[in-house]
Amino acid sequence: MNEMRRLVRLFAAQKGWMISGLAIACVTVMANFWLMTLSGWFLASTGIVGLSSFAVQNQFNFFTPAASVRFFATLRVGARYGERLVTHEATFRLLAELRAWFFGRLVPLAPAGLKDQRTGDLLARLSGDIDTLNLFYLRVYVPALAAGITVGLMTLFFAWFSGWAALWLLVGLGLNGVAVPMLTARLGHKAGAEVTSTMAALRTHYVEAAQSLPELLTYGAAPGALAEAAALNGRLQAAQGRMAGYAGLSLAASGLATNFTLLAVLVAGIKAVTGAGLNPADLALLALGAVAAFEAVAPLPQAFAQYGQIKAAARRVFEVADLPVPVAEPAVTAARPARFDLALEGVSLRYGADRPWALEDVTLRVAEGQRIGVIGPTGAGKSTLINLLLRFYEYQAGSARLGGQELRNFTPEQMARLVTVVSQRSHLFHTTIRDNLLLARGDADEAALMNALEVAQLADFVRGLPEGLDTVVGEAGIALSGGQGRRIALARAVLRPTPWLILDEPTEGLDAGTEAAFLRDLAPVLAGRTVLVITHRPAPLALVDEVWRLEAGRLMAGPAVAALHKA
Repeated sequence: MNEMRRLVRLFAAQKGWMISGLAIACVTVMANFWLMTLSGWFLASTGIVGLSSFAVQNQFNFFTPAASVRFFATLRVGARYGERLVTHEATFRLLAELRAWFFGRLVPLAPAGLKDQRTGDLLARLSGDIDTLNLFYLRVYVPALAAGITVGLMTLFFAWFSGWAALWLLVGLGLNGVAVPMLTARLGHKAGAEVTSTMAALRTHYVEAAQSLPELLTYGAAPGALAEAAALNGRLQAAQGRMAGYAGLSLAASGLATNFTLLAVLVAGIKAVTGAGLNPADLALLALGAVAAFEAVAPLPQAFAQYGQIKAAARRVFEVADLPVPVAEPAVTAARPARFDLALEGVSLRYGADRPWALEDVTLRVAEGQRIGVIGPTGAGKSTLINLLLRFYEYQAGSARLGGQELRNFTPEQMARLVTVVSQRSHLFHTTIRDNLLLARGDADEAALMNALEVAQLADFVRGLPEGLDTVVGEAGIALSGGQGRRIALARAVLRPTPWLILDEPTEGLDAGTEAAFLRDLAPVLAGRTVLVITHRPAPLALVDEVWRLEAGRLMAGPAVAALHKA
């Protein structure tokens, strides 16, 4: 489907605002047209009457035309103001609708469907490309439809006075509203698309450079990153320069078309006055009306010039939105299980048809309340096991049952309510400790938050901070130590007492003393839960009842594993 038609269908929820903005835009154009035509006729008629006899002067009605001129002048001002209010309100609503829709499409794609996407590029699509699409309604939709409606009305009005004047007006408006914009669009299509793609590349580069700044400085690679940014800036400026050149060309062509139309209408009007008995005052009406009519098509060259940029932005947004959802919605959604045992029978999972098996023929039974440890080298499939349980990825073979129900019948949202993960990568947002905890349970009061911190052995530290729970932790928790950040994640697990708890490398990066204290404080969090500990360090295995080993996607148990567990 064409991107623009799809965009209009996507905006159907705001149809009322869109049509209202279009209607007021039409009223604005027509109010200006009626003001100019009536003013021209009134001034010319007044001058002609002024040269006539006293009797003719007394018969001329000055008041009705004067009042009408004031009415259309007031209407034009009010309609123009109303147009700005309504069209901008519609634009903001459309942007909000589009951002919410796009983010809503990203959620079911994460993480499997977005594994090949760059974070900076996703940000560019979510912000820059969608910002570009705000031009669609204001710069393309409203001007194009308003022009089509009002040009027809103005041409019919001219035809009442002179068929030739109406024809020349239609030709001039067609040149300015169709021919020049189409030429501009053809010339500017490539440059507009390049502006969109280069701006996206520049945003992506800046995001990734900011994220990797310590490494760039450490390895002396910052000058190279700056040089790449400068090259992208140069490409962007060149494309924007070409766009500006095409805009200037269209402006000159529009001015030429306007002057040509005015001349042609005047010639047709003079012939009508001398040959067809047209009132001389109507000649001024036609002349000023021709000039006013071009307000309807004046925005179109710029709209068509930006069309390529808008279309490229829409294509980039829909490219990601149309990615296949990696985990299909179940035909029949499972009910919340009455028990929480897990049974894997010959489960195999891989991340692509041409990729090796990340899990192969895995069989594992975990009773409700049992604590299982899984060890293995990097790349053995430990993280894949977590992805399987959270329904982030689909398994291709075997059976996985939770509480007796097939795992495929659970949605990722359901699994999120049953499973809590504490890992070395638990993300802390650049906000307060309070907000980072409320992520686990949004309705928790301060007493509940402090209780969770008590269990995580972080309450005294938070009380000692000048701002307490309202202390900002910085991006990714940079203001906290590794152990403190891990305890925030632990406090989240306390606030969210799900039946299952997964500890994914919970002590990675911690020194021996901090690790021992952290594991000791885990005890009250584990109570009453089914626990899966993923680790390659021996210390966390003291928490579990049974240890399994993953090797190249295969799960096994044996004397070596048992010995490691006892150690």
